[in-house]
Amino acid sequence: MKTISRLFAALVLLFLLAPLLVVVPLSVSSAPSMTLPIPGLSWRWYEDFFTGARWLLAARNSLLVGTLTTLVATPLGTLAAIGIAIGAPRARLLLASLCLPVVVPSVIAALAMYLAFIRVGLANSLAGLVLAHSVLGLPYVVLTVLAGTKQFDLALLRAAASLGASRLVILRRILLPLLAPAIGAGALFAFAISFDELIIALFIAGPEQFTLPRQMLASTREFLSPTLAAAAVLVSLVSLALLGGFALLQRRRQIGLLPTAASGPPRRTDPR
Repeated sequence: MKTISRLFAALVLLFLLAPLLVVVPLSVSSAPSMTLPIPGLSWRWYEDFFTGARWLLAARNSLLVGTLTTLVATPLGTLAAIGIAIGAPRARLLLASLCLPVVVPSVIAALAMYLAFIRVGLANSLAGLVLAHSVLGLPYVVLTVLAGTKQFDLALLRAAASLGASRLVILRRILLPLLAPAIGAGALFAFAISFDELIIALFIAGPEQFTLPRQMLASTREFLSPTLAAAAVLVSLVSLALLGGFALLQRRRQIGLLPTAASGPPRRTDPR
């Protein structure tokens, strides 16, 4: 069964990476446009990406917005997941409300956010774009951390409270160490959602917040330069790095480098 699962995972990964088999050759083509077969090899399009003002600005904006979105969505989603896990049954209604951005089409969500933000002056601003991306990334953080709360016994919290620990101590010494892998995975999801989001950027972002997906869309309308293929390869590498980070967190947890419900906080070994 384990062999079948690994084979299925490998086939899924191959299916997801198959487009790169076409994009990668185009990104190193010496031709001035994206044509196959390529006449020769050249790194000029990667150089154009890292030296072009528009591409660098778009990449910087995407990294900035993704980082700010992660800093906003991760703590809010973590606290919401903890409240839902230890709260009353009516907290499930809160979970359903937080997960609405996942099921609502992106165009409808973007239009609703634009109409709301334009009334309060957040449209065409960095704050509005970060807030909109945080709303999209919040459900993924909540669901990931909420799944992490299922890995340990919530009776640990009651036991700590009965021994006189305050809520802040319980949060800092018990919950956060136990939920560290889930929180890290949720943060990676929030960053990935923000880094790859296009529809929200089209509605909310202004000229100064031109993100990388928006610049890639603009390039398809202007001229199909191989720089677009180079940008697609770089975005794919970022996505693979985030996926690898998530897998590393899960692996470290499985081998015991991160605390689990069974092991508790990591123990220090006696050097003697």
